[in-house]
Amino acid sequence: MLLPITTPFQSDGAVDLSGLRSNILKWNETAIAGYVVLGSTGERVNLGEDEQFEVLTTARDAVPSKRLFIAGVGQQSTRGTIQEIERLSAAVAVDAVLVITPHFYRAAITQAALLEHYRAVADASPIPLILYSMPALTGIKIEPATAAALSEHANIIGIKDSSNDVAALQEAINLAQDDFAVLTGNGTVLHEALDAGAGGAILAVGCIAPELCLEIFSAAKSGDQERSQRLQSALTPLAAAVTTRFGIGGLKAALDMNGYVGGHVRAPLRVPDDEARAEIQRCLDAAEQALLAEAASPA
Repeated sequence: MLLPITTPFQSDGAVDLSGLRSNILKWNETAIAGYVVLGSTGERVNLGEDEQFEVLTTARDAVPSKRLFIAGVGQQSTRGTIQEIERLSAAVAVDAVLVITPHFYRAAITQAALLEHYRAVADASPIPLILYSMPALTGIKIEPATAAALSEHANIIGIKDSSNDVAALQEAINLAQDDFAVLTGNGTVLHEALDAGAGGAILAVGCIAPELCLEIFSAAKSGDQERSQRLQSALTPLAAAVTTRFGIGGLKAALDMNGYVGGHVRAPLRVPDDEARAEIQRCLDAAEQALLAEAASPA
């Protein structure tokens, strides 16, 4: 599992680099496989180019070399995306880039356009690509057949599918090359995605509940479907609360509640109100109790 980490902001709106470093050092104590920096969870679109560089270099310094380090990228044009990757690769050592679909001219972004876009980026990129399908934010979905066709490119190594469409995810797994990593980005269907054959996950909810997510991985890997499902039942309300229900503000509030540095969001994003915060706390408590109960039960 990889964590798509947040970017903490101070009350005056400045990037909290010390908070970012503190969070990473704490996550380093878990068994996660690595990090995605400046993805949608990291509010990349709310950061200037200089701020993005500061976040990347600070995070890179705090992440051990044994952990994967992936950077979120993606402009609205193919040319702009290639140039962004070129700047990034010249400045920071990363293992791969997570490339969001272009989406502003939505009607023009057909599956054929996506094929041409990603192949051109992959041809030019000195860094391996992971496709990023996030239809809830972009309105653009990378269809299974498109992902499978792109899996044939030597420089395209996987896809993060953040939808909750497990049937489509399984179709992508069935159609793609064997060495192509199909990853879920939706914590509400982690168990189902792993059961369908997903090779891993990039989960926002993992930032606040890494142990619970990893226990689901462990149960699924060992074939203990009942345990995996029980743990998923505790994870699902929390995952929904800190993504679709209360957004990044909710995730940052949950980080503060769990001893991390959540910090502020940048407007027009908003922090959750007291009622929402109470609901988030209830979900956190329920998830923690579920994990404790599983640890106490006989194997």
